[in-house]
Amino acid sequence: MSKLKQVILYSCVAIFALGAGSFMRTLLSEAYQTELTSEESQQGAQAILAASLPDIQGKNQEVSQWLGKVMVVNFWATWCTPCREEIPEFIEAQKKYGEQGLIFIGIAIDQVDKVKMFHQEFGINYPVLVGSFDTWSLLEAAGNRHSALPYTVVINRSGELVENYLGRVDLNKLEKMVIPLLKEQPQNEQSKQTS
Repeated sequence: MSKLKQVILYSCVAIFALGAGSFMRTLLSEAYQTELTSEESQQGAQAILAASLPDIQGKNQEVSQWLGKVMVVNFWATWCTPCREEIPEFIEAQKKYGEQGLIFIGIAIDQVDKVKMFHQEFGINYPVLVGSFDTWSLLEAAGNRHSALPYTVVINRSGELVENYLGRVDLNKLEKMVIPLLKEQPQNEQSKQTS
């Protein structure tokens, strides 16, 4: 077989493999998406809002301090490739929508020193909390039945878990979910205005 034919054959095989890999990744991530019942969503939101975890300086932060904002809570680790791929997009979205009331909250299930280095390297512009092995129970309470990373949940201004994503988040899909939520007021403010 001539060199040209070999190059063409290898190129075709590589293109096919990349296409099949992308297709399988999409298929598998959709297969593992979990629809949560209303009760599970409520329990998941309560578990996350009740959490108090140290930030990268070691100071405990209560997640509930951000109630009233649209929260995108992302469970991740420095060793997780899809996590590393999505965080730069989260940084951009935080810049773009932060003043409108969006807050990304990263919960790293990792070693503090590795998270600090990652935080500096990427220039993360949103709160990063560091969880221990016990944080897996928080993931499960929030609907992650597969104990896989990354796992992202969206909590509206009223503290309700409205969406969950297992695997790398598609930023366009996330924006379609978040933008309408940014226009909503928390339920307690809505009830004050109607009284």
